[in-house]
Amino acid sequence: MTVSSASPCPPPVRTARPPGAGPGANTPALHLAGAPRIFGYARLTEAFPGVRVHGGAPRTGDGWISGADLLADRAAVRELIAFDARQGLERYGRPLRPDVAAGFCLHRYCWPAGLLFTLPWLWERRVPRLAAEAVSIRRRTGELTADPAGFSCLPDDPAAGLPGARVVADAAALRGELLRALAEHLSPVLAAFRPELRRGPRTLWACATDAVVEGLWQVATRLGEEERAVAALARLLPPPPAATGPFVGGAGFRAASAGRAGASADPGCAATGSSRTRDRAGCCLLYTVRPEQRCAGCPRATRS
Repeated sequence: MTVSSASPCPPPVRTARPPGAGPGANTPALHLAGAPRIFGYARLTEAFPGVRVHGGAPRTGDGWISGADLLADRAAVRELIAFDARQGLERYGRPLRPDVAAGFCLHRYCWPAGLLFTLPWLWERRVPRLAAEAVSIRRRTGELTADPAGFSCLPDDPAAGLPGARVVADAAALRGELLRALAEHLSPVLAAFRPELRRGPRTLWACATDAVVEGLWQVATRLGEEERAVAALARLLPPPPAATGPFVGGAGFRAASAGRAGASADPGCAATGSSRTRDRAGCCLLYTVRPEQRCAGCPRATRS
């Protein structure tokens, strides 16, 4: 279902904490019960039916891991990584190196988490303020919860008068809000994963950059709006030396070489069916389990 930015939006209301809600719900927030509609999250499920976003406070138990636990408890990070270790063994028939499982897991967190910001930015012209503690994730079902504290929007947005709305001057200012919101959400998550990946900050931000760019690209391509997403991402993350720190590199789109269109790594390096590829900021480490397969845009190849 498409949610237009011109559609009337229900005002944010406070909702009761759902069963299993985690401690992150104690943080003051608007509790936007209509968040999936206000931010157009239905488009994610439209493109990937196995991924769903619920509005409301973070949840724990029954496979849910809250952002607050992820940041505060190393055991929660390892529980999330263990899911990818099991999945990797099943998929590849061999155990993943611990750092590879952690890298796959980080990508698979950043991919949907990035879409919580980039989807409403592209289609609704809204950027939620969403701390890592305000989300939860359940990997086995592909579900997330989101409890935004508010959002940034443009002056002509029908939602500009809602409580929690922060009106910014123009599209460039909204891009700045998006980069800032993404960085504030992802920074503590990368810090929580760093001991498990044993990589430096630049490598971690390269992983996050690739996940953010490729997530929106893949969703938009499935919905027939690749051109729009590619143009928007190119403006958001221009090529160096433009400063978009802490993000690494630019969007990096280019025409795919003959025979390379659609080549992809686990956990998703290219938009299937696209005539484009991109120069990735970091290596997804697929070569550690499939040495014969090289991703389109792999930095191990392009930098050599």
